[in-house]
Amino acid sequence: MTVSVLLADDEPLLRTGLRAILEAQSGIEVVGEAADGAAVLPLVHRLRPDVVAMDVRMPLMDGIEATRAIVRTVPDPPRILIITTFENDDYVYEALRAGADGFLLKRARPAEIVHAVRIVAEGESLLFPASVRALAGGRADARARADFARAALTAREQDVLRLMARGHANAEIARELFVGTETVKTHVGSLLAKLGARDRTQAVIAAYESGFVTPG
Repeated sequence: MTVSVLLADDEPLLRTGLRAILEAQSGIEVVGEAADGAAVLPLVHRLRPDVVAMDVRMPLMDGIEATRAIVRTVPDPPRILIITTFENDDYVYEALRAGADGFLLKRARPAEIVHAVRIVAEGESLLFPASVRALAGGRADARARADFARAALTAREQDVLRLMARGHANAEIARELFVGTETVKTHVGSLLAKLGARDRTQAVIAAYESGFVTPG
């Protein structure tokens, strides 16, 4: 299956470089480009990409607002990969909280860029490194704890969420818990629904902000 990608960055050289790297790979196609966040939403509606690789800081509309707009208005929205210079940037955390699925450093090597696009497209693992975990954990508060408690996750759903927070994919979780992959998928779907989370990233953010899991 070919993964279609929309690139959004106000630096033409970066867009050109990303396009060259991604289109050199089999199974990845760049279907469009945008120089600003305001241009992203119309292109998403028209092109229906699988992944949007988007700079977090752009003029007119930044990646955070563009992410919110996509998640709010697009049925079955694409996966969103935030492009950033600094991995411990609050902008990155806010973009993930708004609905982005992972982030990519601008200094990443070509192989890392390709890997990030594929991981985000598959949707069964996380790009959620220690720096962002620390940011999320630092926002733990009583309201988040109360919201998490109301979700009333079962013991097995809690086990799955802990492993998700470590970045494990479904197959890895299945091996760890000695269950089938389909069973893991069922637990993931259930805990997402209980937490009101769009995807794994949102569930893991909720786990950190509630103090259910902690950085490190």
